[in-house]
Amino acid sequence: MTSPSTPDPQRDCQDIVRHLATMAFPWDTTRALELALFRTFASTRIGGLLHSTGEFETRTRKRYDDTDLIVSEIIEHGFDSPRGSSAIARMNALHARFRIANEDFLYVLSTFVFEPIRWNERFGWRAMSETEKLAWFWFWRQVGERMLIRDLPESFNEFEAFSRAYEAANFRFTEANRCVALATRELFAGWFPALLRPLVRSSIHALLDPPLLVAFDLRPAPRWLVCSAESALRLRARALRWLPQRRRAKLRTQIPRADYPQGYRIEALGPPQADR
Repeated sequence: MTSPSTPDPQRDCQDIVRHLATMAFPWDTTRALELALFRTFASTRIGGLLHSTGEFETRTRKRYDDTDLIVSEIIEHGFDSPRGSSAIARMNALHARFRIANEDFLYVLSTFVFEPIRWNERFGWRAMSETEKLAWFWFWRQVGERMLIRDLPESFNEFEAFSRAYEAANFRFTEANRCVALATRELFAGWFPALLRPLVRSSIHALLDPPLLVAFDLRPAPRWLVCSAESALRLRARALRWLPQRRRAKLRTQIPRADYPQGYRIEALGPPQADR
């Protein structure tokens, strides 16, 4: 049995995930979840649905912010808190406007589980412990329960096997996938001065694996750039090991947003019903 003072990955998953995302690895978690977005775009059904709404192409920044805020509310406050529950309710209301296959819901959820873990293994300043990995799984699995997703896997390994199988069956090139991916890439590139944007675009390609590049019909980054990007991220990780650990949580819900200069209400995040 686990003693009350020993972290339990299922019982304590909300506290563990909050610490990982806001204290231990805030920058890494954000970058990993951005890569998770690209993985969902590579699914023909998911990419097609997102393209059909036009939201990720005409209001890319707002859709990114809305998604970021909903996910951050759940992480920072916990899925059973009033704000976390409101964020899940808002997410469910937005999804209810569309016919979405259960396995597509499962796959999107799986990217939230595995992309941060994979990123951490490659570029984290320390490795996640087994308890932390399992906590990350249990956190998102319990979010999935509150989203009423069916057939949620009972174990980490089972969920990972499902995710791999889904990608093999559903990652294919479509013009819709490409349009959504390019709009998101341009959003990220737009955060940098114009002179650096070509390099940023290529650096994004460097972090996408071959199935994603094929699904979006994107040219692979030059080998030297792949090596340089990976080396820079690993160098950053080594430097962080020697720096003092963060003492204050970095909360993405507190970041100023151009679309919400006066703040936001959870129930107003996402496109209004009339915008469908």
